[in-house]
Amino acid sequence: MNLVGKQAPDFTLPANGGKEITLSNFRGSYIVLYFYPKDMTPGCTTEACDFRDQTTLFEREEAIVLGVSPDPADKHDKFVEKHQLSFPLIADEELKAAKAYDVWQLKKNFGKEYMGIVRSTFVIDKEFNVIKEWRGVRVKDHVEEVLGFIKEHNNG
Repeated sequence: MNLVGKQAPDFTLPANGGKEITLSNFRGSYIVLYFYPKDMTPGCTTEACDFRDQTTLFEREEAIVLGVSPDPADKHDKFVEKHQLSFPLIADEELKAAKAYDVWQLKKNFGKEYMGIVRSTFVIDKEFNVIKEWRGVRVKDHVEEVLGFIKEHNNG
C-alpha cells in the first residue's frame, strides 16, 4: 500500500511522559512519523539517536519527529531517558497506527516467519498529506536522507 498523495491516517495514542498524542494536532507542521520495531535494540537505538542529533535541523524546517513502536509508554520513558531523546515516542500496543500505515507485516529472519514492524518513515506535509514514504529502512544515513527531502521540499 502506497500512502503518498493520500491524507495521513490519523490516530490518538499514548506516548512517553504520560502524554497522549493525536497526529492531526500537528497539522501546519511537517511531520516525520517513523515506525521502528523495539526500544533498546541496536538498530532502533541508532535510528532514535540519529533523529535526536538532528532535531534542531528538523525544527528549522518546521518539522516535528514522532517515533512509533508497539512498546508500552513506560518502556518508552526508559528509552527516552537513557538516550535523552528530544521527541515523543508513541505506544502503539494495539497496532492501530502500524496497521493504518501498513507497516505490520510478515517478516523473515533466520528462516523464521513472524509478524512485526517493518522499519518505515513517512513525511506528512502541513496540509496533512503523506508526501514521502520509506519502507524497509536501512538505518545508516536514513535520517540525513529524510532531512534532505524536507529541505528540498521546503525550498522547492
